Amino acid sequence: MGDNDIEEQDTFHESDNRGNPKRRGRRVEKFQKNVSRWMLPEDLREMYLERANCCPPPIFIILVSLVELGVFIYYAVWKPQKQWVTLGAGIWESPLTYKPEQREEAWRFLSYMFVHAGVEHILGNLIMQLFLGIPLELVHKGFEVGMVYIAGVLAGSLASSIFDPYSALVGASGGVYALIGGYFMNAVVNFREMMPLLGVFRILVIVLIVGTDVGFAIYRRFITHEAGMKVSFVAHIAGGVAGMTIGYVFFTNYNKELLKDPRFWLCIVGYIVFFFFAVLFNIFLSPAPA
Repeated sequence: MGDNDIEEQDTFHESDNRGNPKRRGRRVEKFQKNVSRWMLPEDLREMYLERANCCPPPIFIILVSLVELGVFIYYAVWKPQKQWVTLGAGIWESPLTYKPEQREEAWRFLSYMFVHAGVEHILGNLIMQLFLGIPLELVHKGFEVGMVYIAGVLAGSLASSIFDPYSALVGASGGVYALIGGYFMNAVVNFREMMPLLGVFRILVIVLIVGTDVGFAIYRRFITHEAGMKVSFVAHIAGGVAGMTIGYVFFTNYNKELLKDPRFWLCIVGYIVFFFFAVLFNIFLSPAPA
């Protein structure tokens, strides 16, 4: 009887061990199917599912988020602050923050993405970029998502230096809005193919989030009279425009050669023209103090 019990227990454990990978595989497959339904039109889903895997994982968006969180913790904990919910002097004196009078330090046009003004600011950006960035990177991989994100960050600071030249910049909103803009255009253009029953809901949610956030940013910029440096809202809009152009091209070219797409070259040339105009404006025409 004892030997039979041992044999039965071994059989049970072996079948259980064989079952777990199958269950895990089914969960992964279900997750990938949901990702494809949210991110791709119907005619591309089968191709994606044939190739889908989590290798490489969404490294870019995770690493960027970890660095942003690390910088926030550094300024909230190790730099002198009266409180950490809304950071004060620490971030304004940071060598990462974009400040108009220090725009000759060119790295600030990009590095401002790592600095956030408070816990609400960092959490909002992290939640949005992880919620959208991870599935986007699973489908389009890190290079495409990274290019769109960085394009949004640079577009945000350059546009702010032109249209709101006296204001500072902190936060990754330009990059986040680039992801939102690219996904929004993809959802609108492929409305009927990308889960049509939830299409209206998805688009309305994006419009509600963006409208609320931009409205609050405009309120902080023009209506409140808080002491300290004014933070520009232009990066939100410019990042969204970058996403709706460059991001749209990247996110609608699954399994296609970008270099053969005329829309790609149109967006790239337009972005380069804007970039050099902004650089020349900051060198020769900007009314901001030197």
